[in-house]
Amino acid sequence: MTDFSAVAKGDELPPLQVHVTRADLVRYAGASGDFNPIHWNDRTATAVGLPGVIAHGLLTMALAGRLVTGWVGDPAAIRTYGVRFTRPVLVPDDDEGALLELSGKVRDVFDGDDGARIAKVDIVAKFDGRTVLGRASAEITLPG
Repeated sequence: MTDFSAVAKGDELPPLQVHVTRADLVRYAGASGDFNPIHWNDRTATAVGLPGVIAHGLLTMALAGRLVTGWVGDPAAIRTYGVRFTRPVLVPDDDEGALLELSGKVRDVFDGDDGARIAKVDIVAKFDGRTVLGRASAEITLPG
């Protein structure tokens, strides 16, 4: 358990690895309503110039957000969260899926206008050794 009173600039969050499978893409499509065939059909994905089926960008973003919510323990602690999509996550048609490697580092800790102690966390999301989200960061209210 993290002692949030001692969180400081430069602290690293525990890394998280997530396997994204085609079944995950189907479940996400159902939940989000995004049934674009580039997220489930290899023929369509390659026909539009992709190397194969890719994960939904917002699914990748949500999984990266899990790194922060898992660390802080409360999704409601997130004050702001933003990313830029830089590369797709290619999801093979097998049981293992694509490995998404997530890490984070506290960029700053400060007191907010409302008196809350806030941490700004930079997030790194990598697939196949390459960054898939740019400028990924979250501001979170640290537990009391």
